[in-house]
Amino acid sequence: MIRKTRKIRKLRGSRTIGGGSSKKRRGAGHRGGRGMAGGHKHMWSWIVKYDPNHYGKYGFKRPQKTIYNFKPVNLAFLDEKLDDLVVQGLATKEKGKIVLDVTQLGYNKVLGKGKINKPVIIKSPKFSESAVRKIEEAGGKAETI
Repeated sequence: MIRKTRKIRKLRGSRTIGGGSSKKRRGAGHRGGRGMAGGHKHMWSWIVKYDPNHYGKYGFKRPQKTIYNFKPVNLAFLDEKLDDLVVQGLATKEKGKIVLDVTQLGYNKVLGKGKINKPVIIKSPKFSESAVRKIEEAGGKAETI
């Protein structure tokens, strides 16, 4: 027959609720220590069975100073904002071309998504190949800082 009620309901009226002598359930000694205590001693078989990779080092974490964080910007965004940037003074006009340094805008790489319609000289630490091609096709220049 399937048990309809939980076993604990049946045991509530008793003094020790199925734990043997009342002394036995007293401290953490009843469970062999707290947490992972005894991992190298009396809990070793548990470690081997259920957590075999618990000890030792695994993998490699790169030092943060070696990781270069890209903050990219697309050509479509620059093309859209060029006139506003000239008005704000973040870009300048020289000999019919607009000169723009993307590091002043907080970016460090130019990507080639979208089109650029005006001849622009863009200065940046990094460019994608497609960005360089599109800038030069529009009559501009990509200068690496």
